[in-house]
Amino acid sequence: MIKTKCKKKYTCKHSNKTNINNKCDHRIINKQINLYHTNKETPGIIFWHNKGFILLKNIKKLLRKKNDQYNYIEVQSAYLINKNMWKNSGHWKNYSSFIFSTISEKKKLCIKPMNCLGHIDIYRQKKISYKNLPIRISEFGICHRNEYSGSLYGLMRTRSFTQDDAHIFCTKKQIKKEITKCIELIQEIYNIFKLKDISIFISTKPKKYLGNKKTWKKSENQLINILKEKNINFKIQKGEGAFYGPKIEFVLKDSYNKKWQCGTIQLDFYLSKKLNINFLNKKNIQQNPIIIHRAVLGSLERFIGILIEKHNGWLPTWLSPIQVVIINISEKHKKYCKYILKLLKKNNIRSITDFRNKKINSKIKKHTLQKIPYMIVCGDKEILSKTVNVRKFNNFSIMKIEKLIKKIKKKNKY
Repeated sequence: MIKTKCKKKYTCKHSNKTNINNKCDHRIINKQINLYHTNKETPGIIFWHNKGFILLKNIKKLLRKKNDQYNYIEVQSAYLINKNMWKNSGHWKNYSSFIFSTISEKKKLCIKPMNCLGHIDIYRQKKISYKNLPIRISEFGICHRNEYSGSLYGLMRTRSFTQDDAHIFCTKKQIKKEITKCIELIQEIYNIFKLKDISIFISTKPKKYLGNKKTWKKSENQLINILKEKNINFKIQKGEGAFYGPKIEFVLKDSYNKKWQCGTIQLDFYLSKKLNINFLNKKNIQQNPIIIHRAVLGSLERFIGILIEKHNGWLPTWLSPIQVVIINISEKHKKYCKYILKLLKKNNIRSITDFRNKKINSKIKKHTLQKIPYMIVCGDKEILSKTVNVRKFNNFSIMKIEKLIKKIKKKNKY
């Protein structure tokens, strides 16, 4: 019998060593389902294989759809940004040890560790009126951070990651509405993934910060009041805010019960002043916008690691890189299998065939270990009755292919 729930023997401290006692560890499961690999020569960098890349694309597709519903515009900002911009923003002072840098034609460049400067530079390219606000800019930005080698851990902590990032440029009067919308968007997406065990924190002023205490206190209270109005339970994390503003954190757990920050909403009164971006207010006077930094899932690599462990590798059908494998009993059944494959692909169902000269049980075992949701076995009976023998976990059923297609298409809806 296939079990989808793992039993943890003990809680371990994360390290680069695999704890083989936890079968829900995403690094162990990955050896079966083959989503990605890492390389000792380039630690902390994820090499996505085809199935892993399909999974990544499926998550992006959902996020793009939701972003569109909430009126975001998608961009792609530069990967290399002049070091002076990071100095001017304050990032270099606070994060220089985590920023990869290089020199080209005597110009010092940084590989972006975050996307905010790119979005700010896009914002500044044209004159903005208060009538244009809010402006919501989103990006699946690939960021690089020089994390300590000892802290690297599978998909959870990497040196390169894809962040579902966004920045909202708005007026002070729009803060409450925009942050409320951010919370609602995050809740919608977490509900689609059926995430229940979510911890929410408000992270307050750190030791090193921009601005004055009065503005910080005001912005912290704004976040607190918004969460209270929405009846959301939260805890305070003193001193854990970004240097430019406090933040709401959405924290998920892995199979070791270790907490990982995923979604964030950061309220920033200062970067627009430091980088001199503005808009024309009603009195035709230049004014700095408020910037709300927002990520729904955060690092998509980390989120995929959490998902793998949550489902013990058995991802929901709509997310599964391969949804159906079609298995022939003998050579003479190949033609019918190919016909089934054509029907499934026509209906956008991700499918493959297994025509290897192996015993049926051997094929089933392989694809069970690879966590493929549906297996179709085709033989003489199926050809005569124009049906398929469907196996899902340990359940078997004979049905018309049209019925299976309808069933999977229903599961493909969020």
